[in-house]
Amino acid sequence: MLVAGRYRLEAVIGRGGMGEVWRGLDEVLGRPVAVKLLLNDGVDASAAARFRLEAQTSARLNHPHVVGMFDFGAWEDRFFLVMELVEGDSLAGELTAGGPLDPDRLAQVAQQAAEGLAAAHAQGIVHRDIKPGNLLGAHDGTGTVRIADFGIARFLDDPSAGLTSTGQIVGTGLYLAPERAIGNPASPASDLYSLGCVLYQLAVGKPPFDAETATALLYQHVDAPPVPPHQRGAALPPAFEAYLLGMLAKRPEDRPTARQTADWFGSGAWRGAPEPLPPELPGAASGHGRSAGPRAAGAPAGTVAPPRTRAAAPTASAAGDGWNTTVHRVPPRRPGLRTSLRRHPRTVAVVGGTFLFASAVLVGLTWF
Repeated sequence: MLVAGRYRLEAVIGRGGMGEVWRGLDEVLGRPVAVKLLLNDGVDASAAARFRLEAQTSARLNHPHVVGMFDFGAWEDRFFLVMELVEGDSLAGELTAGGPLDPDRLAQVAQQAAEGLAAAHAQGIVHRDIKPGNLLGAHDGTGTVRIADFGIARFLDDPSAGLTSTGQIVGTGLYLAPERAIGNPASPASDLYSLGCVLYQLAVGKPPFDAETATALLYQHVDAPPVPPHQRGAALPPAFEAYLLGMLAKRPEDRPTARQTADWFGSGAWRGAPEPLPPELPGAASGHGRSAGPRAAGAPAGTVAPPRTRAAAPTASAAGDGWNTTVHRVPPRRPGLRTSLRRHPRTVAVVGGTFLFASAVLVGLTWF
């Protein structure tokens, strides 16, 4: 079957609620492609708009970890998308075939998926449906991960592009961020929460939350803390597990950004390697060596708390890229009476003489 006089369809490689994906050949350029056809049976205007939105969204992104978009059009009353063909399987298939991923593969997935999300977020695009089936892994020996299916993506600068009415939730419930579960708009932090759920599932074999009803599942996303992966049999380095749980923070502002996540996994910090010593502070006393103080909870890797001094008791909290330090000074201690008198014997004599004179006068007046 030849689509638009150019794309030769060879075999179906996937089906969904909106359409089907074919392996094809671009006969003009002679390259393999993936062709996504919108089903023409019972398709409403909203589905067609979502299909068009996917083409427009993907066209704005040109990144090695996002499936590339080549063409979009209509053929025999059906819309079609022509995309980069990824020779491989989704991470859902990878999990089904081989079980939970080892830490090295999982870190690669985390870094590359976060790289793709960082590119989308920089363009003002929120994916809103990150799940194992939308992350494709290449079978070319590299395992390169690419993000697919921007069908329900949302442009941050165009709220109407979400294609949902007020209060309607879109996305897959197993990976839905808490703020979206209570009806708030999606944001880049929502994608990071969804990616955290995916990584958790790829490490453990099951998503962090599951329930028999959609309502119970949403309540878990909002209120229930995730069980640490090691308690469910995952063998992750402690640093990896701690960062993953940070991605699943209930409050969006407590999660790392996609850029921070990609950089952190790319640095190898997930292995738990010692962090480098901080540079020597300017103006430090020459007689003191450098020492790496403890990193504050929630601070980015490599951030070290400022040194404490004898005259101050600082409390530090991570804010932005620096530290806010509140110093509580201890008032000077006043010496007691005994200590003062012991240090000044002449004062003792004067005070004693005055007391004896006053006593004598009082006794004399009483006798008289």
